Amino acid sequence: MARRHKALRRGWAGLLIAAGTMLFATLGVADPARCTAEQAQPLVPTDPALCQSLIAAVRDPSALPLNQYEDKLNQFFGNYCHRDTASGWRRDKHVRDAGPFTAALAAGAWQGTGFGTHTPVVIWYSPDMADWLVKYRSGEDAGSNPPPPVPDGAIMVKEMFPYPAAACADVDPLKLLPTSGAAVMIRDGKASHDGWFWGWYGFGPNGGWSPDWPPSPNNLLGNMGFAQYCMNCHASAKDNLTFASPRNIEGEPGRPLVYLSQSWFSAPSPPAHHRAVTLPPDEVKRLGEPLYQADQAVDQALRAYLLQMPTWDTVTNMPSATYDNTWVGAGGPRPADQFVTSTQCLGCHDAGSTGLQFDMTVPNPHGDNLINLSPYGTWRSSPMGLAGRDPFFFAQLASEIQTFHPDSKGVVEDTCLGCHGIQGQRQLHIDRFAQADECAPFTRDMVNAVPWPVADEFAKYGALARDGISCTSCHRMALGPAAAGVADAPENACIAQRQEFLNPHNTGFARTFTGSFFVGAPDTLIGPFDKPQVKPMQAALGITPEHNATITTSEICGTCHTVHLPVLQDGNVVTRIYEQTTYPEWAFSAYRTGTSPDGPLPLGPGSLAQSCQGCHMPSKSADGTPVRSKIASIQEYSNFPEAENNLGPEDIDLPVRDGFAAHTLVGLNVFLIKIAQQFPDVLGIPTPDPMMGTRGVDPLVRTEQAMLDLASTGTAEVAVTGLSTAGGTLQATVTVRSETGHKLPSGVGFRRAFVEFQVLDQLGNTLWASGRTNAAGALVDQSGQALDGEYWWMDDCSSRIQPLARLHQPHYQRITGQDQAQIYQELVSTPPPDATAAMCGPGTEAQGMLTTSFLSICNTVKDNRILPHGYLPLADRTEIAKALGATEDLAKESGPTAVDDDPDYVTGGGDSLVYEVPLADLPAGSRPASVQAMLYYQATPPFYLQDRFCTAKGEDPERLKFLVGHLNIDGTQLAGWKLQVSSGQMAVP
Repeated sequence: MARRHKALRRGWAGLLIAAGTMLFATLGVADPARCTAEQAQPLVPTDPALCQSLIAAVRDPSALPLNQYEDKLNQFFGNYCHRDTASGWRRDKHVRDAGPFTAALAAGAWQGTGFGTHTPVVIWYSPDMADWLVKYRSGEDAGSNPPPPVPDGAIMVKEMFPYPAAACADVDPLKLLPTSGAAVMIRDGKASHDGWFWGWYGFGPNGGWSPDWPPSPNNLLGNMGFAQYCMNCHASAKDNLTFASPRNIEGEPGRPLVYLSQSWFSAPSPPAHHRAVTLPPDEVKRLGEPLYQADQAVDQALRAYLLQMPTWDTVTNMPSATYDNTWVGAGGPRPADQFVTSTQCLGCHDAGSTGLQFDMTVPNPHGDNLINLSPYGTWRSSPMGLAGRDPFFFAQLASEIQTFHPDSKGVVEDTCLGCHGIQGQRQLHIDRFAQADECAPFTRDMVNAVPWPVADEFAKYGALARDGISCTSCHRMALGPAAAGVADAPENACIAQRQEFLNPHNTGFARTFTGSFFVGAPDTLIGPFDKPQVKPMQAALGITPEHNATITTSEICGTCHTVHLPVLQDGNVVTRIYEQTTYPEWAFSAYRTGTSPDGPLPLGPGSLAQSCQGCHMPSKSADGTPVRSKIASIQEYSNFPEAENNLGPEDIDLPVRDGFAAHTLVGLNVFLIKIAQQFPDVLGIPTPDPMMGTRGVDPLVRTEQAMLDLASTGTAEVAVTGLSTAGGTLQATVTVRSETGHKLPSGVGFRRAFVEFQVLDQLGNTLWASGRTNAAGALVDQSGQALDGEYWWMDDCSSRIQPLARLHQPHYQRITGQDQAQIYQELVSTPPPDATAAMCGPGTEAQGMLTTSFLSICNTVKDNRILPHGYLPLADRTEIAKALGATEDLAKESGPTAVDDDPDYVTGGGDSLVYEVPLADLPAGSRPASVQAMLYYQATPPFYLQDRFCTAKGEDPERLKFLVGHLNIDGTQLAGWKLQVSSGQMAVP
């Protein structure tokens, strides 16, 4: 039982109560007429000496590491030291409601529902807290002038009890057990901008509380800490982030606020929702069952079976997301607070955080819960939100620094983590530059840094890096004219160096490629809506939200999704080349808007003009209706239970606006999302939404569905035409029409799509096929033999397979054999020995071997990825590239390679090819009845995975091998390690 109790508090323990959220819906006690919290004897300090020995430490939260401080706090509250009236502690007059309690007749019985910002409460005040309230919040003039800050060390303990308050109102509060725990506020103005230590504590052996070290198995938000999500409500207070009033305090004049309370009935109220959401079982909450034993078929198909497979006992988990919390420090925001984790945003920008309103949601058409469309709720489970924990990225990084470029380890880590760990990398640069006037490299080891049980000096940066491409990564971006005004700011000193290293010959916007953008001041954030309410964010974080239309432009995406990297060889930079050109592909297509933060671009908008956000951050429903919503979930003045000492409606009521954009931000990497669903413990992440809880669809489920929807309705269409069997040959034309605003596929070069073409008999049996795959998604012929280029390494990883032959499937316009397959992909090669810049780049001949190294790309061997509609000719692409500040190389590298003058690659939009199947090649006695063509997508092809396992060792590649081997995709849309995008069929005439 002790082990269970230790884990019980974890599920949602701090998520609702300390944040000031309502314990919504079916909250209640077994009998509203009876106070179930009443105890026979008063619960008061039994060891006053112990309380006195603890009080100094309790009053100074920042003086100790959190794990040590929580131990002191546990002793203090566990002995009810806050109820020490002899030491001057004061309390509320009686148990009081924090909102209405209503009754409804259901199934012939009365049921009660609470609508308070908390369950019924009694607050206890330390002597200095009570004195401050009496002095500055008494009388008619209270609050007319800003009071001084609450003194450091002042404490409020908000004990919480079952609904309704009327049941316990006449009971001596000293005899009440806080059945719902207590929300705690301890003043420490030297630790954070908001000036409070926040927390939730559960009383008694079944209270559900335990310290935040070790983390819960479900990696949930911590129970306690500075700058907690509690501020989503408390930032609406008039001052000092508290609504407390002396008229609630025993012995002071006035009466507490009262609310409607329909508590006359004695029938049982429904079970308390609080128990369900705050105290989950010990087991890890997975969204799908992984394999306990590795999938031997996949292991064999990846040719990794000679390598030892990690097990559940040997795989290394990533650090828990419980530790991913940083905040604006006291006196901030300053450059040292430039980047903060998403924990500072989720309290307001996740749906349902107040428990009283559910803006930013829509009903789930397939259930009785809600789909969370909030910025945090959609971003957190996206590949952007998971970027700092992406197991494929970290295995790639291990290959880069162990095998490909071991003599450039510092450069490689700092460059790559400048995107995937952008907040940690940048904040380290800012802080170290201020201290030592140097841009110290950010390393892979720093990503693992945590604050407990032994404090690590890099814990802040590790938390920021693991948080992914997070809120302050984008909402502080300074592009266009804004960039010039901040170029010399201390927070951009190291960015200037990064620009010079990565983009030395570029100017203007192109100077920002590879995520090398400047950021604005640390006391502002930009957003898409004009006239935002500023006071809550100013109170909570010291930050002013500002309207800036730049956030809606494609360049916000383009700075990171144009990746310009050095070509490294033996520690030297040979030249620079574009590893990823997603943004230029869009800018050169019919989807371009023709504008940028720097002004209009040549040739104007395309015929299908649409920004990146139009697809990846949709603000309209499928029928084109704008999504209407508030942008945040905060304690407003209107439509909330009345509160004292709060700001007025003009400062905190939020408008409902058109154009609310979900931060979905997905492509087709469902493989990553499936891994996150099945292995949250290995990635160190939670699966439930921190604010919605059981009220919402699990975010990773919604993200998966968004990807599947994009695959089926927004990626491509496949059609079969011209089918005939004349002359003893079955002939058919397969056409793939792209629906994307960039190449298909785009992004990192190892993504690929391929066509499977099948000739079927009347029973659906396959008679002939091009594009068959094995268990790991490797393309094979009719005998199961892998096609050339599907594997790069010998089975034991001892050597490459004919590396200088650069074996691969070429681009086809006509396929005649089952050992041929149309694969839409980019393949690149390494530099030859002693390479010079003239040997690399567009138009040069490949002399090295195929590579997956991002920093070894010298030549493009093949790029037949399908071009978007309206792709411009080279001269026009060059004109736009130069207007962006790049050179002609950008225009050249964004074009196709080795497509043999295929006319489909002139203006883009799709690809057509002919399949010719001699009828004599079909099994004897068989008759073809139909043909079928299917387009599949692979985020991580087998050659890429094999290259990870053969070029790196250690925790990161071993973790990836474990995840790949134990991922359970049977019966899913990913069966066979391929995602179906579209299909076309036709009957044989």
